[in-house]
Amino acid sequence: MGSYLSDRWPQILSASWQHFSLVAQCLLLATVIAIFIAALCYRSKTLSGVANSVSAVGLTIPSFALLGLMIAPLGFGVAPAVVVLTFYCLLPILRNALVGLAGVDRSLIEAARGIGMSSMETFFKVELPMAWPVILAGMRVSAQMTMGVAAISAYVLGPGLGSFIFSGLSRLGGANSFESVVTAVVAVVVIALILDGLLLLLGRLTISRGIRA
Repeated sequence: MGSYLSDRWPQILSASWQHFSLVAQCLLLATVIAIFIAALCYRSKTLSGVANSVSAVGLTIPSFALLGLMIAPLGFGVAPAVVVLTFYCLLPILRNALVGLAGVDRSLIEAARGIGMSSMETFFKVELPMAWPVILAGMRVSAQMTMGVAAISAYVLGPGLGSFIFSGLSRLGGANSFESVVTAVVAVVVIALILDGLLLLLGRLTISRGIRA
């Protein structure tokens, strides 16, 4: 194992960075989309119900199958990986955003309106900050969930550590096959912990002490 790591250390670091970057960028994109959709839906029980149903059904779609379906319209490479990862990232964040925004105390919203805030100002200065801890919890769930999906994206030649896993499994029993799989799995776990730590730090920096208390 030691010689395997020393011989391929630059490739492992490069693949690890690609894996982290892919998940982080898709997580950011999914968060923006989820907040936008939640802002349109959370005041309507019907629209909220539809959005929650879509998010629940979406989680039942096998990621491997969805990646395969993306090959026809998008081809191989980064594009299908980004679309599929963003889709899976979106689902828990959307559900949490709906719950968080719907749970904001109406008296706070009325008070904001009473001091002359517009609907947009009320949303960004009162409702979104109050719902942010719940949204951030959804982001943490999405980040951990999509770490594994990002590895599977190697099936469509996506970036990241999945290439080490598929390469090892394709020559199972051959030279360095076990080392290839174990290295990628351990690296994915480490990256997941790092990203979760960064999201915790983001929460510390962006959630006011009053809300945390």
